[in-house]
Amino acid sequence: MFAVELHTAVEAARSDARLIELSQTVWRGHAAGVLAEADAQTISEFIHARRIALRKPQTVLGGRSDNSPRRSSIFPPKRLQQRPDRARARARQRHHARARWLPDHLADQFTDGELAALAVIAEEHAVRGACDLPMAKIAALAGVSEGTVRNGLRAAQVLALIAVEHRPRRGQPHLTNVVRIVSPAWRAWIARRPASWHRPRGGGCKGFEPMQKTKNNPLYLPDGGDQPNRRKGCRKKGSSG
Repeated sequence: MFAVELHTAVEAARSDARLIELSQTVWRGHAAGVLAEADAQTISEFIHARRIALRKPQTVLGGRSDNSPRRSSIFPPKRLQQRPDRARARARQRHHARARWLPDHLADQFTDGELAALAVIAEEHAVRGACDLPMAKIAALAGVSEGTVRNGLRAAQVLALIAVEHRPRRGQPHLTNVVRIVSPAWRAWIARRPASWHRPRGGGCKGFEPMQKTKNNPLYLPDGGDQPNRRKGCRKKGSSG
């Protein structure tokens, strides 16, 4: 009876995940002694054949036969991005990578391309509190590929710097992921980060005020006139006695 129920469930399965689950049930039943080895092997082979059949392209349903394969998704295909200007992409990558959106001890853990992608996410976090930009837009702004963005996000998740919220929708295109910065050190760095760090900076020079404006340094009169705070016992220049 158990073998018949499993065989019926395999026939009704319409996804690879369901078939994998049934395969695990088969061998758990065999280990528990409720399913014979021959029945378990037969059902396992049937599951394997069903998985291969599901992976094959399906034909268009209708009254006439059509051998053209159908798309695996009900949504329109992804539009291919045009080849970017490599010089401008490299300039954007260098600009974001050197904008110091991450502390130095964290920035050392990433490549320049990953650092540029994380800088775009940090800039969105500073403005909106989170980043919900599509992967393609983050890559375009950072001047890198989408694979580089994914690598940077994975590495940041391993270091517990960010949290990624997935927003799937059944029967509809998924919403973009929401990336939030959860590292206290990184959030504090962004909060006190000067806005001028991403702009070109010249050489530093400390400003000084004239000595005549200080309280303990009275104005010096070259002609030897009277000074209000002149020390006692000092004589005018050129006087005798």
